[in-house]
Amino acid sequence: MANATAIIITAALVAMAWALLQFLIISRIPVRSEGVSDSTGLVSGTNDEATTRRLSEIYEAIYDGAESFLRAEYTICAWFVALFAIVIFVLVSWGTQWDFARGLFTALSFVLGACTSILSGYLGMKVAVYSNVRTTISAQKSGWKHCFNTAFRAGAVMGFALCGLGIFMLYVTLLAFRVHYPNPEDWIYLTECLTGYGLGGSSIAMFGRVGGGIYTKAADVGADLVGKVVHGIPEDDPRNPATIADNVGDNVGDVAGMGSDLFGSFAESTCAALVLGSSIGISGGWDAMVFPVAVSAVGIFVCLLCSFIATDLRPVRAEKDVEMSLKIQLISTTILMIPAVYGAAEAFLPQEFMLRATVGSEVLTLQPWHAVLCVCMGAVGGLIIGLVTEYYTSHSYKPVRELADSCKTGAATNMIYGIALGYKSAIIPVLVLAIVVYGSFKLGDMYGVSLAAIGFLSNLATGLTIDVYGPVCDNAGGIAEMAELDPYVREKTDALDAAGNTTAAIGKGFAIGSAALVSLALFGAFVTRIRHASEDALFENGVNMLSPVTFSFLIIGGMIPFAFAAMTMKSVGTAAMQMVLEVQRQFDEKPHLLDANPTERPDYDACIQISTKASLKEMVPPGAMVILTPLLTGIFFGVYAVSGLLVGALVAAVQLAVSMSNSGGAWDNAKKYIEKAGPDSELKGKGSDIHKAAVVGDTVGDPFKDTSGPALNIVMKLMAVLSLVFADTFFACNGGAGLFHL
Repeated sequence: MANATAIIITAALVAMAWALLQFLIISRIPVRSEGVSDSTGLVSGTNDEATTRRLSEIYEAIYDGAESFLRAEYTICAWFVALFAIVIFVLVSWGTQWDFARGLFTALSFVLGACTSILSGYLGMKVAVYSNVRTTISAQKSGWKHCFNTAFRAGAVMGFALCGLGIFMLYVTLLAFRVHYPNPEDWIYLTECLTGYGLGGSSIAMFGRVGGGIYTKAADVGADLVGKVVHGIPEDDPRNPATIADNVGDNVGDVAGMGSDLFGSFAESTCAALVLGSSIGISGGWDAMVFPVAVSAVGIFVCLLCSFIATDLRPVRAEKDVEMSLKIQLISTTILMIPAVYGAAEAFLPQEFMLRATVGSEVLTLQPWHAVLCVCMGAVGGLIIGLVTEYYTSHSYKPVRELADSCKTGAATNMIYGIALGYKSAIIPVLVLAIVVYGSFKLGDMYGVSLAAIGFLSNLATGLTIDVYGPVCDNAGGIAEMAELDPYVREKTDALDAAGNTTAAIGKGFAIGSAALVSLALFGAFVTRIRHASEDALFENGVNMLSPVTFSFLIIGGMIPFAFAAMTMKSVGTAAMQMVLEVQRQFDEKPHLLDANPTERPDYDACIQISTKASLKEMVPPGAMVILTPLLTGIFFGVYAVSGLLVGALVAAVQLAVSMSNSGGAWDNAKKYIEKAGPDSELKGKGSDIHKAAVVGDTVGDPFKDTSGPALNIVMKLMAVLSLVFADTFFACNGGAGLFHL
């Protein structure tokens, strides 16, 4: 026990200490204009005091908007957590024949997972807002190293703090539950109680991703349609009333929501692996059972070492280095994870350990290299999916350039090309997922699949660092535009943001791929738990998809992602309509706002209120649908219906999520590619009809890539982990046949 525990706790503490160190480095950058030295403040600006004052005003406005939204959103989430914890306690206790300890521990782990997710999202928002303006300041210094490192370190604060906090809370909870379940024979109950931790993380991620996504895209779409398309003013122009709301949205949606999402992926993948592998705890001991957590722990050390490559060993010196530097982070961490995982397997796994097959009565004999290969397949598969995503979303390659070229004939052809690109981009990722699933299942059954999911997320600290880097650069550009700094500052932040868009798309590919494997592993854990509860009376020979009830709910499950996407897309559209009308109202009532140097600032607060109210209202129905569907299906129609529901949702969600995310990312970078073109080029550059067609595509793609697409991976995970938590409850309903026996 001591070895694994020492490594895991040390890794968690080191991650949090490293995050604090990165934050202290960022905090040394002053928010003031006082000269041209790299060690002081701003290079540009004829009136340093006015520049400093304006930067501070924008920073405070963004901070206040993000703070007020998250406070309102998390208040709703707190009520949900309190009420749903009671539901978990009652239903789990009932399903386990009134074993109140299991009901209490599951409810408690749910609350802890939810609180950790909330804290992760809130911490990410605070750090991002704090770093945005400092990235703007760094962008005004000579060279590229300072501004890149500031944004990269901001992402590192989020990445390492979230991973360290997540591992620490999960493992301490595991140790606390072990006091009640000291015998290895009872560790299956310990891990089943811990599944509430993943459910709590994903529940908050659902509301954070959907609520934050609706907020940011309502403001973004409204600002783009009225500002750039109708009136021809630049993006983030201070004359546009929706700009502050747009910048607030980047922090609450792309940082806080995304952080909660990936924390949920980490928690669920770990819980699934622990449930599936709890049987090896009997023969392999505690170290063997917590091996999945140890993989995440060694991943922290790997990511920490590789972070020096971007900031010190191979710093960014020119625009062309930005994207390559971020890509090297992903590649280097993936390569170094292979020997690190091998070392962990040799240290913590016995030379041979027994594992019962998910289907049938066969007992598998595994060796450490089986586990290593499963983890490595996940890590390498994630990298391949990320690189394929880059190919389809970066304007350095043919697909996005073809998409930009299609804008010559208008927005309609841009829409057709973009949707086709998204569908096509799903082919290779799905094939890679299929190969990883087949290979890991052949090596280690469903436990191998769960280890592959852990492999996808083994370099999560680096993935999060790169994900947060993008919104920080985006906000830095918005602040530069609103503070009316020299145009070269915005050009530099746009170059950083363009690379961030591509790497964020890569991160979404990682997240979707890992969500698919996590969902499948959770489904395997669900089947295992039902077999255990029914003493092999159910699912001994697997799930028969030709069973009428299973096949019927398979079709229904395939419909859920489309219904969810429709609800969230419409929510963005509804909120964006309100935003468009508000922005146009201000321009109509006060036409002088559009003057080159207006004497009055627009009413930013009105737009912030629209995004806040709309997102808080609209996030509830899709979240309720995803949570209630598997719960009611299991209670009323039984475990065979739930099996069909989960498989259908998984198959449909992974295809739809990849296509939507990549279409949105491609539309965004096609617009940026056109903006970089000069007026003498075929694409005509900013302000042309071609550019307006690209802006329309980017506007449509915003909810694709930042609301519906990435939230779909939460759909498949949340439905699966909720079914796992309530598996005993479903079995208690008429022996697993449900109250409405079909």
